[in-house]
Amino acid sequence: MSATRVHLYQNAIISPLWNINAHSVMYMIQGHIWVQVVNDHGRNVFNDLLSPGQLLIIPQNYVVLKKAQRDGSKYIEFKTNANSMVSHIAGKNSILGALPVDVIANAYGISRTEARSLKFSREEELGVFAPKFSQSIFRSFPNGEEVSS
Repeated sequence: MSATRVHLYQNAIISPLWNINAHSVMYMIQGHIWVQVVNDHGRNVFNDLLSPGQLLIIPQNYVVLKKAQRDGSKYIEFKTNANSMVSHIAGKNSILGALPVDVIANAYGISRTEARSLKFSREEELGVFAPKFSQSIFRSFPNGEEVSS
């Protein structure tokens, strides 16, 4: 058994991934996170917001996507294998990085330009992606007001 503590900032996304050799138990500590889980037949089996105190079990080989909400999120994830491994669909060490552009284009029915963009657009990031658009940062004051900066 192994464990991982994760702290995601506002609107950060963990690229879609699957556990190669372990089941996963995710326990929310703080904040909120949107989680989508797809089974090995491509069917959506979970698509909801998790809050502190909630637990989610993710079976081995099911693809999972996680997106922190505006308040960020903290959670602990337990794996059923001490040497658990994951495979990311996007990012530096992704499966797409290993495929030729022509294979990606043919598999998804997209142009070579779109396939190249898909393959190389997040090459610097490993598995946690920051939003690519600018956001307003809100500071909360003791009286409960929020001020945009």
